[in-house]
Amino acid sequence: MNQDLIIESDRLLLYTVLPAEYELLEIDRAHPDLWIDRGFSDPNKHFLIGPDPIKHRLPRVRQHPEWAKYLLRMAVLKDEQIVIGSAGFHHAPDQNGMIEIGFTVDKPYQGMGFGQEMLHAMWGWVVEDPLVKTLRYTVSPNNTISEHIIKKFGFTHNGQQIDEEDGPEDIYEMAASEYKLKF
Repeated sequence: MNQDLIIESDRLLLYTVLPAEYELLEIDRAHPDLWIDRGFSDPNKHFLIGPDPIKHRLPRVRQHPEWAKYLLRMAVLKDEQIVIGSAGFHHAPDQNGMIEIGFTVDKPYQGMGFGQEMLHAMWGWVVEDPLVKTLRYTVSPNNTISEHIIKKFGFTHNGQQIDEEDGPEDIYEMAASEYKLKF
């Protein structure tokens, strides 16, 4: 399996959103041609209900189509071949090798460990990239579930930042080499 296109975990397949699919998502978050050739469906209308990473990712993919593998992946439940969430890095690795992740799980599938599984799959894949030196995870201090998840992984709290859209966020980081050793 080409992991630049699909990352596999126990219960999920994480499919890269391709540049042409970003264009369809810009037109309509539930465009009927989305995922038509991928073998999965999106009955929960993930991007209509959940957060909208497209507005941030689309300009980056247009400028750097090779970054698509980093920016957004559809989380597909293997058994049912349906979208249950998404995960992706905010950018390709920066000049220092830092890469920051975000993810979301559709409501009917929350509390079942899919968030942790997505994070493990994405980080397990990206730490093999020689450009990646630091994994970053930012979270609102009020998001106790996400705070709990990142603490399970053993990431170090490295301060706080103010996100223009989300407000204050705690910053957690781990060296890619440490992640590889631990997991």
